[in-house]
Amino acid sequence: MSGSEPSNAVTIHFADLTSPQAGELLSGPRVPVLLLPVGAVEPHGPHGPLGTDGLISAGICERAARALADDPELRVLILPGLPYGVTRFAAAFPGAVSVTAPTLRAILLDVCESLAGQGFRRLVVVNNHFEPEHVTAVRAAVAEAGAGYLDLLRRANAARLTEEFRSSSCHGGRYETSLVLADHPELVDPAVLSAQPEVRVDMVAAMAAGRTDFVAMGMDRAYCGAPAQATAAEGRSTFDTLTAMLVEVIRDVARRP
Repeated sequence: MSGSEPSNAVTIHFADLTSPQAGELLSGPRVPVLLLPVGAVEPHGPHGPLGTDGLISAGICERAARALADDPELRVLILPGLPYGVTRFAAAFPGAVSVTAPTLRAILLDVCESLAGQGFRRLVVVNNHFEPEHVTAVRAAVAEAGAGYLDLLRRANAARLTEEFRSSSCHGGRYETSLVLADHPELVDPAVLSAQPEVRVDMVAAMAAGRTDFVAMGMDRAYCGAPAQATAAEGRSTFDTLTAMLVEVIRDVARRP
């Protein structure tokens, strides 16, 4: 799903529009719904790119926007993504870039309120970074702004995803690495990937026990799960499921008064 769009394609990216084109969305026959991909810059093992979470969010948004490109009632566009999040758990490793929870909440609110002030009141946040402090900040901003949210940690949503995702031993593992392989295989070195052993860590239980960094959790390479089992085919299948979930959220937001 990466790469440039065909020259004759209608854009799915909000920032590609001119100002008059953005204004025309508000008076057009189709309801505009804007998607905001959210991620983080943090280590995902020796094999995964630092931007894994943002790449996954962008991949879901791109697929959903293209799936709805010809919808007669909706015009779905993707906002420039927010690449930074709260990443305290990864602080021991090079490449982790963290912002505070109040900063994350504030910028999400500012973006939502800026768009709503112009008339763009239907926005969906798509987040794939699940550190608890980060998730709390995102949920708070979404609730205050009245935006939609693809919340993959809800039990009903998690039940539709892979066994590794549900196990909570899935940071930089098979689940996330498969998604990266589906869209950006050039970012994963096959030799490095195949050399990574499975690391089982119940992250939810570890956090409940008070462990607040990857090393204390037993993730001395900044990953858990089974990355060497990842495949692009599994990633594409998982993207199909994630896209279906997002389309459901988009339609729900579009129906709001």
